[in-house]
Amino acid sequence: MLVRSVGTPFVKQCSRASLSTTTSKAVASRQTTEARCFSTTNNRTFSSLPHHLARKNNGMVSVFVNSTKVPRPLTRIPAKSKKVKNQLKEMVVSEIKPKVDALHHEEKHVPSHFSYAGNANMPITSELKIVLPEEDVPSGIWPVFRMMDESGNFRQTDSARHTNSTKIIPTKNDLSELQSALILQYPHFADQFLSCDLLQRSKHDYPDTQSSNTLLRAHRQMIRLRKMDTILHNAQRQGRISFYMTHHGEEAIHMGSGSALKPQDHVFAQYREAGVLMWRGFTLEQFCNQCFSNDLDLGKGRQMPVHYGSRALNYQTISSPLGTQITQAVGAAYKFKLDAIANPEKEAAISIVYFGDGAASTTDFHSACNFAATLKTPMIFFCRNNGYAISTPVEDQYAGDGIISRAPGYGMAGIRVDGNDLFAVHAAVAEARKLAVEASAPVMIEAMTYRQGHHSTSDDSSRYRDTDEVQTATDVSDPLVRFDRFLKHFGWMDDNAAASIEDEERIAVIRAMEAAETRPGPKLETMFQDVYHEKPPHLIRQEEELKRHLKKYNIPH
Repeated sequence: MLVRSVGTPFVKQCSRASLSTTTSKAVASRQTTEARCFSTTNNRTFSSLPHHLARKNNGMVSVFVNSTKVPRPLTRIPAKSKKVKNQLKEMVVSEIKPKVDALHHEEKHVPSHFSYAGNANMPITSELKIVLPEEDVPSGIWPVFRMMDESGNFRQTDSARHTNSTKIIPTKNDLSELQSALILQYPHFADQFLSCDLLQRSKHDYPDTQSSNTLLRAHRQMIRLRKMDTILHNAQRQGRISFYMTHHGEEAIHMGSGSALKPQDHVFAQYREAGVLMWRGFTLEQFCNQCFSNDLDLGKGRQMPVHYGSRALNYQTISSPLGTQITQAVGAAYKFKLDAIANPEKEAAISIVYFGDGAASTTDFHSACNFAATLKTPMIFFCRNNGYAISTPVEDQYAGDGIISRAPGYGMAGIRVDGNDLFAVHAAVAEARKLAVEASAPVMIEAMTYRQGHHSTSDDSSRYRDTDEVQTATDVSDPLVRFDRFLKHFGWMDDNAAASIEDEERIAVIRAMEAAETRPGPKLETMFQDVYHEKPPHLIRQEEELKRHLKKYNIPH
């Protein structure tokens, strides 16, 4: 494992003594520079966003971080093999953290707040804290839990006003070393890194990547989902499918939450969570078969495009009416609770329901929250607050502090998270799932994100929001760009590798789409299947009447 400053050239090796001397000089130099800067401020009062440029754009503020990279010395740190979690944590606190702290003289200012659609200035926190019903709620605006900033660097503690760009470089593609490096660099996130499934290799290679590297699979799947969205959206514009909805800008929610769930957990999605299904193993061919409603469509052509479902993957079929899945998820969670009581040795399962900020205005949302809280059902309410419910902005949707502020009123635990931070979403969902199982109670998560695309192919968002607003969100807070930067910092990704993955996924999507498009539609008899376990007489009669009608007019079927 190597320690160096990311973005600077390697320099000659040096001893720990010379490293210490270099560090002291750099710290002294920085303090002198800061003193000069302070003396020229004329007693200026600094805002909560120091050394940042904030720009408003129709309801959202973008924070740009200015940084200067200084060449850093290089030294070697012994590589870590597999370790016992408790021993590693003790070592971090007692031995390694002080040594790493000595390297932290190269800093970047980081935002303490950020603004979101609706002009709500939200504080950012590095503390993973689910507020329980019996605890005092946060005063003022609920904070947003974040681990990784837009720069791809992890944050320091809330009391620190800087982040550090010095990196401990693990062996490429070695998840164990990466996990150790992150713990050494950011010990305040040690619990999150130790329990993060994204930093654990799979026991077997994933069929869709032919690799056991979970983190790189998340990266590839975010690219795959984006390529699938672009190509199938264009296919709808060409008249090849009837409808489509993209997920641009929300991919971190899908891969972050999907990777924190267990296979036995049941997913009740709304319509913009295809990445969760992709993470569970739904193939490009299956996505395309559903959108083209062919004979291999698991729904047998009965649903409009993007209304996916898979019994094998515990992903309930999407319903078009808004909010209906929320109450259904409560019923499933109550069944899981009864199962746990009857068979405590069985591995626990929860339900997770996804919905948007608009669906939180439905009566189904209220009914579901009240039932879940009073019945103590093990589940997660996951709100994707992306700023708009079709054309309705959040300032017209609610007057309070988003959706998460409603959780205490129902007697429900809750947390707000940066929905564009893959690691923060994963950590929040993993912690929420643990609480839901142990306490047999619901947990609400509000993920703050931004819908970069139109609501659907039936929508033109330029009619109700400024295109500059969309472009700013894309440039500043895109989750895939943030994840790319993180991987590049550690030398796990570069522009050529990313472009190669994009080409591979684009070709894979096109092949799956073309194969799905050439297949025939579902057979006529499937129309009368699955409604009843056994066909009743009146359904048999209707099927026979239809066949006679088609035969009479020579209509092929």
